[in-house]
Amino acid sequence: MFCYQCQETAKNAGCTIKGMCGKPEETANLQDLLIFVLRGIAVYGAKLKELGHPDRTNDDFVLQGLFATITNANWDDVRFEGMIEEALNRRDALKAKFMDAYKAKNGKEYTDSLPEAATWSGPVSSFAEKAKTVGIQATEDEDVRSLREFLIIGLKGVAAYAEHAAVLGFRKPEIDDFMLEALASTTKDLSVDEMVGLVMKAGETAVTTMALLDEANTTTYGNPEITEVNIGVGTKPGILISGHDLKDMEELLKQTEGTGIDVYTHGEMLPANYYPAFKKYDHFVGNYGGSWWHQNTEFEDFNGPILLTTNCLVPLKKSNTYLDRLYTTGVVGYEGAKHIAERPEGGAKDFSGIIAQAKQCSPPTELEKGTIVGGFAHHQVTALADKVVDAVKSGAIKRFVVMAGCDGRQKSREYYTEVAENLPKDTVILTAGCAKFRYNKLNLGDIGGIPRVLDAGQCNDSYSLAVIALKLKEIFELEDINDLPVSYDIAWYEQKAVAVLLALLFLGVKGIRLGPTLPGFLSPNVAKVVIEKFDLKPIGTVQEDIAAMMAGK
Repeated sequence: MFCYQCQETAKNAGCTIKGMCGKPEETANLQDLLIFVLRGIAVYGAKLKELGHPDRTNDDFVLQGLFATITNANWDDVRFEGMIEEALNRRDALKAKFMDAYKAKNGKEYTDSLPEAATWSGPVSSFAEKAKTVGIQATEDEDVRSLREFLIIGLKGVAAYAEHAAVLGFRKPEIDDFMLEALASTTKDLSVDEMVGLVMKAGETAVTTMALLDEANTTTYGNPEITEVNIGVGTKPGILISGHDLKDMEELLKQTEGTGIDVYTHGEMLPANYYPAFKKYDHFVGNYGGSWWHQNTEFEDFNGPILLTTNCLVPLKKSNTYLDRLYTTGVVGYEGAKHIAERPEGGAKDFSGIIAQAKQCSPPTELEKGTIVGGFAHHQVTALADKVVDAVKSGAIKRFVVMAGCDGRQKSREYYTEVAENLPKDTVILTAGCAKFRYNKLNLGDIGGIPRVLDAGQCNDSYSLAVIALKLKEIFELEDINDLPVSYDIAWYEQKAVAVLLALLFLGVKGIRLGPTLPGFLSPNVAKVVIEKFDLKPIGTVQEDIAAMMAGK
């Protein structure tokens, strides 16, 4: 195997024996093979669009296939083998459609050469061997490999956000069209400028996709509101829901109403507490625990069943006993866990099994007490704009520091807690994503009633932070977003964070600090281009970085 798509990749170079995430070689290789066949689907999909015959029948499958390969999403080899078989069948059906359309338009058979991803096929018994030959290192040139993987890794993040929007019935064909264009491009010999252009177009598509998901979430569930979220426990049995999918959240709350079961969020599902549509459920108790990497202990202590709706699933340790309480759904898979099937057309997922088990379990073990405050998405902050602007003009707020992104296990991530603790009292932290768990329970106070940590929500709600910045740019009548008193100190872990980074770069944000390390998938030459063009910086020491950010550097 060879995988370097997440921040924890071995030696910041690549995992070659087993993923630092726990992903075994066999699973990593099958994921590579799935991406390979998705490229084949993309080749024919892109060609059909060029002929004026766009085909939309594979859009959902491509999104879900990319999403399934995100870090900590799916560990089930049988599921991947099934997806590869389906991908081959879909590709071949698309190939036949393209060949017919080409002949109808040109009066002759298509005879040009096609990339291997568009032609290879084999039985399941051949998957393991073939998978070893189609991974990242199949591209020999280091810089070409880096740019192709930068694009594909960004596409995985975009696919996750697009899939969440699609579940709620919100789609934009230009997003799906770009997914095919970009995947197909990785089968071609392109110039460096063309590849860089596609990477930047991925940033543009990330902005479009996050805006679409924001519209989907707020149209369906209302605009997030300032909310005090309980972090204690009740006396009833509970179900713990983790991941990012709000549709699953809605259906679980409806089906548990009146059952005597409480529902708690974990990790990236915390922001569900901010949506008006979910507040009407009395049995929606609050949030349990912290970010994803604590789950081996927190899931154990919860006592009741756990539902994983998207990525952020950590492999169980031998000492863990909660596998019989672990449920997966959507793209998530884990051998031994119970999988809840997709909702039927026009219907809802069936959570009766997890509810029945919850009734037999003890209430959660209490981890902490109190509340935390969140719900500062762009609509809410815009409503407070006058108060924020007055605080800036009076000098009460000297600077905003965007500390969005991901949490992770490495000790070096204590940097983000220490930055939060040591920032001057006249600064406000804007956050989104699970990075917030490094500092959202610290007593950092407020500035004239404005909390010093403003949590916009999930990682996809980093879009809200961009909207806030653009609104402030308009209010202060500035020409450049980089003239705002805003610094960016971003933590990243996986591929959705890469999509967010590309979105910020597309919007013209410069001077971003990114850590704990710069991505291992950036070759020295590609890293040099990104650093020079966008002034992307690695994090340094806490005191040096704070001093530089306060000086606007």
